[in-house]
Amino acid sequence: MKGYTFYAERPVDMQHKTDLGLVVATLLMWGLGMVTMYICTPDTAARLFDGDRYHFVVRHVINSAVGFSLLLFFAIIPMDKIRKLLPLFVLGTLVLCFLTFLPKIGVKRNGAPRWIAVPFMGTFQPSELAKFAVVLFLANLFDRQKVTGEYDDDANSFMKPLGGLLVFVSVVFAQKDLSTGILIFVVGASLFFVSGARISWFFPLFFLGVLAGGLLTFKEEYRVRRLIAFFKPEQFANTTGYQLSQSKKAIISGGVWGQGLGTGLERTPYIPEVYADYIFAGWTEAMGFIGVIAYILLLVFFAWRAFKVSFTSPDRFAALGTFGCTVTIVVQSLLNLAVVCGAVPTTGIPLPFFSYGGSSIIVTLAMCGFMLNASRCEYPSDSYAVSGSNKIESYETVVE
Repeated sequence: MKGYTFYAERPVDMQHKTDLGLVVATLLMWGLGMVTMYICTPDTAARLFDGDRYHFVVRHVINSAVGFSLLLFFAIIPMDKIRKLLPLFVLGTLVLCFLTFLPKIGVKRNGAPRWIAVPFMGTFQPSELAKFAVVLFLANLFDRQKVTGEYDDDANSFMKPLGGLLVFVSVVFAQKDLSTGILIFVVGASLFFVSGARISWFFPLFFLGVLAGGLLTFKEEYRVRRLIAFFKPEQFANTTGYQLSQSKKAIISGGVWGQGLGTGLERTPYIPEVYADYIFAGWTEAMGFIGVIAYILLLVFFAWRAFKVSFTSPDRFAALGTFGCTVTIVVQSLLNLAVVCGAVPTTGIPLPFFSYGGSSIIVTLAMCGFMLNASRCEYPSDSYAVSGSNKIESYETVVE
């Protein structure tokens, strides 16, 4: 992968239309998530909110409306405007991450300072926004290094992006959000890889990631309990592993064809956080193995359209940004599925498009807006010219 770059070989005039397949995939993913929220959460909502069976559904619709507004914003605004606003966006996200530690502003849940209070809206989780900010930060930096000639076969050219990545990862780790921090690190590493970093440089990164993950895991008692419960589930089925135990029962009860789309599911109401990280267990009980296959096929379709946009966009910043957004959504989805079925230890990572939580759905839809924007990008006429050999031959100005 040495020297790998993103450039389109298709004519510029073929890059004007928004990718319809990606639009359809995004709407189908959101729609399926909305249906799942409707059929899986009424009993839990009624128990938690004094009979308000559709509390989660209504809040999810409201949050989705905000998310679709941001989707339109990022889909319409020119890429050069996004890059001009990027320093403010990245610094603002970092400030929001630090605000979680301030009294009266930051909100702790189960001892984790991951949220900030938002008047009239509840809470917001800045680490979700950090996923998007890191992707755009690295995409912009790698592209600028290529345009200005700073990008070379030298490890020093990767120190600045690596430093920025580690700052965000460290702040998220400090919020006791290990799974999100690891996800950001993995997505960042993937962007290093496709931007031309030597494979040999990933060995120290891999060692650093494993060391930090191990230390943070054994630092917190609840993480150690989760790890033990993963290896000995039968001993912790009614304590630490209760949620996973109920999730497995819901999956098994779904069988091949599922119990149907009615709201009278048997096992789903016993999953404490079925509206959040374990919502896919409810979908599996309702639709069975067929439903699982349908979701995976839809996720593959979404990934195919998004990666196609990434590999064909003539704007390198847009291409790298789309690649990072796609990896974020797909890897997070697969990780959540692995947790729900017990293939990996329990983590607090939501399922994109499905899980309840305004921060998750808002940022996910904003990422989709950026990807749709990238699908209709033209060559940045004021940035560079590309020769038939896919190498930058001349530059007029650098996109700031």
